[in-house]
Formats: sequence, C-alpha cells, structure tokens
Amino acid sequence: MRKPLRIGAGAGFADDRLAPAVELAASGAIDWLVFECLAERTVARENQTRQKNPELGYTPYLPMRFEAVLPDCLKNGTRILTNMGAANPPAAARMTRRIARDLGLGDIACAVVQGDDVSELVRRRPDLKILENGEPVESLLPRMVSANAYLGADVVRQALALGAPVTVTGRVADPSLFLAPALYHFNWDYDDWQRLAAGTAAGHLLECAAQVTGGCFADPGKKDVEDLARCGFPIGEVAADGGVVITKLPDSGGRVDAATCTEQLLYEMHDPASYITPDCVLDITDVELTSDGKNRVRVSGARGWPRTPFYKVTVGYTDGYIGEGQVSYAGINAVGRAKLCAEVVQERLRLRGFSYSETRVDLIGISSLHGERPNQPEPYEVRLRIACRTENRKAAEAVGFETRAMHVNGPAGGGGASEPSVREILAVQSLLLPRELVRPEVFIEEGG
Repeated sequence: MRKPLRIGAGAGFADDRLAPAVELAASGAIDWLVFECLAERTVARENQTRQKNPELGYTPYLPMRFEAVLPDCLKNGTRILTNMGAANPPAAARMTRRIARDLGLGDIACAVVQGDDVSELVRRRPDLKILENGEPVESLLPRMVSANAYLGADVVRQALALGAPVTVTGRVADPSLFLAPALYHFNWDYDDWQRLAAGTAAGHLLECAAQVTGGCFADPGKKDVEDLARCGFPIGEVAADGGVVITKLPDSGGRVDAATCTEQLLYEMHDPASYITPDCVLDITDVELTSDGKNRVRVSGARGWPRTPFYKVTVGYTDGYIGEGQVSYAGINAVGRAKLCAEVVQERLRLRGFSYSETRVDLIGISSLHGERPNQPEPYEVRLRIACRTENRKAAEAVGFETRAMHVNGPAGGGGASEPSVREILAVQSLLLPRELVRPEVFIEEGG
C-alpha cells in the first residue's frame, strides 16, 4: 500500500503570512504545497485589474510567494497547487515560469486550469435566479464585474496528471484544492463517495491554514496557544483508504488537537449533515477527532453523498461607494463631544445637498459591534467613525472631508483625524449553473 500523501497548507487567504509556507517547503517533507488565496470578492477585484492590464489579474502576492518557496519545492520534489491564478491563470503561469528562470531554476512547465469564468454564460441566461433573493440575475448584469463557477477536484486532477511541478487555477472550491492531489495520487474513483468525503473533510480542515493550528482560536487563560507568533501551518496526511491525520511541523508554534480541529471543521458549514461541494455532499455529523500523538489528530467518520448537478457561481458586481472619516476625542465628556461631532458632520452633509442610502456612526470600543448598552461606563477617550453608502462618488468623498474638517470646526479636543477614505463596493451574489454548460480546460504553459 502506498504511504500516506503529505499535503501542506501554504496560505489560507490572499494576504497570509509567508514564513510558515517557507518552513513547510524547506523541511516539511511534503508531497504537495497548496496555496488557497481566493475569497468571494477576490476574483472580481482581480478581474478589474486584468481589464486594465491583460498580463495581470492573478493574486498580487504570487511573485513573492513563489520566489520564496520555488527553490526548496523543486529541490525536494514538492509540487505546488494554487488558485492564485484568480482572474488570469495563464498570466499567473507565465509569471511563475519567469520567476523560475530569474531564480536560475530553469524553464519549468506550469499547468493551468481555466474555464471557471462563466460571465458570458450568465449574460446569455438573464433568467437565472439569484440564490440570496430569488430575483433574476438580469438585475445585476449592468454592474457585473465577474461570474465564476466553483470547479471541483476532478478538473484539477486532470491538470495534475500533466506532471508539471506547479499548477495554477482560478476559482476552485477550497476543499477541492486539497482533495485533488489525493484523487490523482491514489487514483480514487470519482464516485467513491466515502473517500471523496474523507478528502473533502481533510481539505476543509486545511483550507484556512493557521485556523486549524491555533489561529482564530487563542483566548488567553481559556484556550492557550503556545508560541502563537510562530504559528505553523498544517499538514494533512491522507492514506489510500481515506484515513486522514492533521498535524504540523514539530518545531513550529501553535497547536493541533480535537478542539482546534472541531472549530475549523464547523467553520462556514451551514448544515453539517449536508455541506455541498462540487465533488460530493459532505456529512460530518458522525466525524470523530481522536489524538494520534502530540499535535496529531486522526479524522474519521466523514460520509459522502452524490454531488449535485450544478456548479455554484459567485457573481461580483459594483454596488456604489462607501465614504468614511474618523476622528478621536479624549478627556472629560469625550463621548458627548464625539456624538456632537457626528451630528454636525451629518448636518453639514445635508446642507451640501448629499443623501445616503445608509449611514453608520460608530463609537469604536463602545457601540461599533453591539450598540450602546445601559449603564455602560464612559471611557476617557473614544474614536468616532462615520461611514455613508451612496451611488455618488462626490457624496462619498464629502464624508471624510467633513469629518476631517472637525479638527478646527467642531467640538473641543478633536484630533487624529484620518485621511478621507472612499472605496468602491464590490458585492457578491450567488446562483446555480448546470454543470453541463461549463467547459473547463487544462493545458501546459511552456516554451517561448
């Protein structure tokens, strides 16, 4: 029987730390290093970048990550799989090859998975229903920036079979990135629901990197995590029979145990009995997490059911602007002066003829999360944040301008006003697209 496949998580989001991935590449003795770097809005953002420059549109940190890990991965025979291709996997592959040449590593081949971009399919089917509100997607088309299907491990397996040391994809379901190496390595049948379930559960535990090794877990005195500043990224050991162990490098910080794994297993899982992925429907209600030694957790009991006939599609679209301003007050009656400041800013905006669909006034540390509470002690200092939503960019710009002007035009003692901030809102909605309409493709980017 083949030895277990060791899959390391190199990133859990686009801006994740670099050092833990470097440690895995150098001394993790892993077969695969997987970088999961796409959130729901990331592809839409990078699609806007690609429209400005056709050689961009991949995750901006791709060059930095690959410069750091490619030498050790190639030396140690570790293959890399990543969705950092974002809105432009072919360009990401070309950049990867350029980095390898610049590092003196030769002209490596890079496999590409594309076809997740279904924007033209969506435009041709304006009657498709938005899952969140039941309205036809036609209402979003004038503002649509992107539409991407969550591809599964079957398509990625085809790319891995091409044998390149690096494979880049666009939108692929997060756990599918980790299932694909096992699917390919062990040649699992794509209808073997129990092995697909085991690999999907492993992928879900690994996909957010440090979240299963102590990140987003630590609570001093209640849930202590050793050496959190050096929190390592996880490794999944997947056996041919679907056995899974989650672990980490022994000299890295963090912890891996039933508690950390339980929190991550339940993360973003709306229905533990029916977690829908492109590969299977996962049921974790009978999953058992048992100790297999220090910082080693064995995962068993995942069950899988046949996949649905649809791909989930995330539609990214522009949805106006948010203008923001911040200013601080300190000393006696700081809260009262901050509240007066907020009233004056809102009146100034009204006098200038601006209106907003939504206005939010936060006293950070007092009311920004849970609202004001009765009998709450008044602090000696407070940070005021005013944010307004609008379709009018000039109206959004005015929010920060008027807040900053309170330095000398408002209540006593205002200071530390931030630079006016305006950001375009990239929103997302979801829909389902029949699988047979999507035509993914895989190829090798080489030569030239």
